[in-house]
Amino acid sequence: MEHEPNYGLEILRISTMLRRCADNSMEIRQTQNLTGSNGWILDFLYEHEGENIYQRDLENTFSITRSTVSKVVKLMESKGLIRRESVFHDARLKKLLLTDKGREVHRLAAKANSELEKRIASGFSPEELEQLGQYLERIKRNLEGV
Repeated sequence: MEHEPNYGLEILRISTMLRRCADNSMEIRQTQNLTGSNGWILDFLYEHEGENIYQRDLENTFSITRSTVSKVVKLMESKGLIRRESVFHDARLKKLLLTDKGREVHRLAAKANSELEKRIASGFSPEELEQLGQYLERIKRNLEGV
């Protein structure tokens, strides 16, 4: 009897393994118990410095809930990695900015993220990686709004 493929379970397993690898990175562990996902957030903020980035941008980019973003931002702010700054046109909005400490931690986390990306891509041809990216985008589109 053949079993139906369980793609969701496999993606969940990969996600768990990916999170574990990111969280166990030596560079990240040395940076105040920073999690791998915090490293990706620092990377996002670093890549978008000079732009107005708000919590909702993190929600959309990382597909996480408002309450999760709020908790993560508070924690990262308490560690001195980011700061929130009011914007002139709407006092309710707070843009997110890296601190000097956040930039330094980003430097360490970026090295670890780069090594993790190399590990993920190992054994794949450039064409296979292009295809994988297309498949992952299609899966995200299929799950939008769920």
